[in-house]
Amino acid sequence: MLGLNIFRLIGSFFEFILTPFKWLRLDVAKGDAGWWTSNAVNWIFLLVLIVLFAYWMQQSAIFLKEGTEDRA
Repeated sequence: MLGLNIFRLIGSFFEFILTPFKWLRLDVAKGDAGWWTSNAVNWIFLLVLIVLFAYWMQQSAIFLKEGTEDRA
């Protein structure tokens, strides 16, 4: 019985943690978020990736100017 309770606890934990993903897939016809919210999340992720890529390229240019990019 203890083993079953452990797996139920793990299942409840992940249901709680993954609740925002349930909100994202709600039906638009019912007036819930759905498509618009999902796309807003994608645009936020894309914006973060662009900022991180720009930072990476800036740091790469700094190392290229110093000539230390290929030292082993």
